[in-house]
Amino acid sequence: MASGVAQSVNNLILTLVPASRGDEKLRAELFEDAMHILNRHVVATERLQDAQQTFLVTLVHLAKLMLVTSLLLSGVDDLLARKHAVLQFMAVLTASPNQPAPLIAPLMPSMSRSSPSSPHPRSRKSSLAPPPPIPIERTSTLKSKAQLLREYRLRHGRPQVSESVLLRDALYLLQGISGKIVRFVDQKGDGEPTVTFSEDPRHFLPAPTRALILRLSELGHLYQRVSNWVRNHDGRPGVGMIEQSLCHHLQSQLTEYYRLIAVLESQMSQSSSVTDAEEGRTMGLREEESGLTLRRLEVWVDDWRLRMRMMSVCVEGCQDTTGGALVSLIYGYTDNGDPFVRGFTDQLLEEVSKPFFQILQKWLFAGELHDPFSEFFVAENPELAHIQYTHAYSNVNAGTLTGDGGFAGAEEDERNDSDETRNNGLKLWEGKYEFRKEMLPSFVGETFGRKIFSTGKSLSFIRYSCHDTDWVATRSKLDHAGRALKYSDLPGLVRSIDSAYQIASQRLLDIFLDKFKLLDHLRALKSYLLLGRGDFADQLMDSLLTSLSRPANTLYRHNLTATLEAAVRASNARFDPPDVLRRLDARMLEYSHGEIGWDVFTLEYKVDAPIDTVIDPDGMEKYLKIFHHLWRMKRVEGALSASWNRIACGARSFLGPTIKGVRRKSSAHSDVLDQLEGEWHQIRIVLSEMIHFMRQLQAFCQLEVIECSWKELMDFVNKKEGDLDGLVQAHRNYLDRMVKKILLMSPKLGKEEHLLIHLRELFNNILQFRDAAETLYNYCLAEAARADSERDHDRGVYTMPETDQLSASHKSADSLPRILRRVKEYSGLFSERAQSIVHALQVHQDLDCRFLSVRLNFSDFYRTRKELKAALEASKGS
Repeated sequence: MASGVAQSVNNLILTLVPASRGDEKLRAELFEDAMHILNRHVVATERLQDAQQTFLVTLVHLAKLMLVTSLLLSGVDDLLARKHAVLQFMAVLTASPNQPAPLIAPLMPSMSRSSPSSPHPRSRKSSLAPPPPIPIERTSTLKSKAQLLREYRLRHGRPQVSESVLLRDALYLLQGISGKIVRFVDQKGDGEPTVTFSEDPRHFLPAPTRALILRLSELGHLYQRVSNWVRNHDGRPGVGMIEQSLCHHLQSQLTEYYRLIAVLESQMSQSSSVTDAEEGRTMGLREEESGLTLRRLEVWVDDWRLRMRMMSVCVEGCQDTTGGALVSLIYGYTDNGDPFVRGFTDQLLEEVSKPFFQILQKWLFAGELHDPFSEFFVAENPELAHIQYTHAYSNVNAGTLTGDGGFAGAEEDERNDSDETRNNGLKLWEGKYEFRKEMLPSFVGETFGRKIFSTGKSLSFIRYSCHDTDWVATRSKLDHAGRALKYSDLPGLVRSIDSAYQIASQRLLDIFLDKFKLLDHLRALKSYLLLGRGDFADQLMDSLLTSLSRPANTLYRHNLTATLEAAVRASNARFDPPDVLRRLDARMLEYSHGEIGWDVFTLEYKVDAPIDTVIDPDGMEKYLKIFHHLWRMKRVEGALSASWNRIACGARSFLGPTIKGVRRKSSAHSDVLDQLEGEWHQIRIVLSEMIHFMRQLQAFCQLEVIECSWKELMDFVNKKEGDLDGLVQAHRNYLDRMVKKILLMSPKLGKEEHLLIHLRELFNNILQFRDAAETLYNYCLAEAARADSERDHDRGVYTMPETDQLSASHKSADSLPRILRRVKEYSGLFSERAQSIVHALQVHQDLDCRFLSVRLNFSDFYRTRKELKAALEASKGS
């Protein structure tokens, strides 16, 4: 058998190594190495044979146990009859498996003979006998299945493809290049190649080797995708800085990959080279220990397979994402349980995010946006990029009061109003830069992104609009607080953002409050447009009372301005700063036919940049809307007060004074006037009701709305927290709260001004009632004069012709019923509308408006007829 193995080895050497046919020394060395390998496999084969022998012995024991069981079941009596045979059989069972089994053949015939008592004698075929011992020889001639299969293929002429050829193709595949046997073929035409194997009838490629090559080809496919992307984007115009940084990092990774390929090629060349005869055995050992195989190649490139997969994912993501969105995409892969993937992603993100952090540092600490490829989450509006803030007012004469009381800039203001180059500060503040959430990296977060956005806007605002002379000091503070920003120092990034945000926001608020006197302008708006300065409002109302009663087309702006100046000089408003006074102006709105001065008169407070960032045009419209409402209320309340004073004092001339509750007749006593005493009493009751209604409404607007809203605004300003956006929002909330409560706005869609319309109708009704009461008062004065003239005529004193007296008396007799009817009608309308307003306020969603209904109806005066009837029935029942 040993000679047969040696002959087979010699034949195999001569077949596979043709060079050994003429070289005896080489053939001897190869034969020695082959026998060394076979001897190692023989040892393993002997161990396998020992295990097989143990298994066979175990089967023998099982057979013996089955024999005993059969004997026991065949009958206990038969066994007891042949005790000697049973004992000898038990001795056989207890024998050691290593000892030779005793000869039990002589016993078997006696055991097989039937007993006399047995009705059915046993036949020879059914007798049980233990199987003969299986001779197991230990030999080294057994071969493995792989060896048998290899010999079979050699005999049939289909050898396996040489591993050196496969290694060469595998190295080509790792570089995305097709080999001789394995090729990349684009079958679908979509640029995604597939791996195909060239069929060679002379060689055979087993399935495990095919699977191994397919796994290696995945790395080549990924490499091809990454290298193509880098080649297409590197140096191409229009590629952003973050993409360029990604290209640079991927190129550096590919360079390391090239080094690995070079090392593998050298290993393959070293393992396939043949040295001279003296170093033959040494070379064989080195080839066995360090030679390159397909399995070892897969182990070498296993880490690079994960790297290439991550790089391929980034490349695919770059097709539709750029800038900060690309950084967020890469950051999403850091949440991975694999330490290798997480470390590689962190390294990739550290390199790719460098351009992003450079842009961030300039924006955060200098307010400059250098983003030529729109990769940052802050974008500049191209329409407003080159527009700068313009100042409409100058502070040259801020410390002196001009001869016209601070109104010298009116003509200049008009020119500034018509100047098309003047820009709204809020528009530039909110529209010049845009926050793009889709470009915000996920590791920054929206909260800190908003802080970064506000900090850069504040610094840009300070530099280019506020012209801060202390910008150098501000910049030095920021430089001291700033540091090199990078992805690996995210806690330091958070601290830098917070520090820069506080410094920039605090500096900007100080500029608005100290340099541009924002609080002075807010107080001026509260004093003049919200009628918070009572002496000025009363003086202006008295000065314009006659002028505003005329038609609107007879009014001129310069006359209104002169009246406004006189009201300022006659009140405490003259102590306000001149810069505030010269911003205050009076003008008329556009009027239509039939309107009077009360309908078109308005005050105006002009603001310029950068103050109009907080007090924006929309805010000024709300101020004017509130002013018109308060001005109308002031007019109605003043008309009622004047009418009350006139009626209460003037009625004594024709009704007579009241002394100790008894009215004495006046000198102009008349029967008609005696009949009107009850009407005048009812008029005074209605007037007092109207005055109470208007004064409660004014107190609600001034004390519970304006003053409370002002306190909330001042609390925010005094805290000096937040940024300019917070200040703008606080001022908007201040105005929105006043508009909602003063104008009694309803939250119901389509019925927002329902109560306001009823309230304006109520104001018109009050004025109509005042006019009717004034007409009745004039009638009573005329009637008292007629009675005096009749009394003078009876005394012989000449007053007027008799015909005039008769015509006047006849005219008065015809007009009195109409006057009384008007008074009664307007008083009834007032009660109905006041009642509807009170009941609407009782169910209003705003709590302060419900409290207003309590103030207006504190004694349940305005109750419906149903409620009055129910109260009356309840009183009768009790």
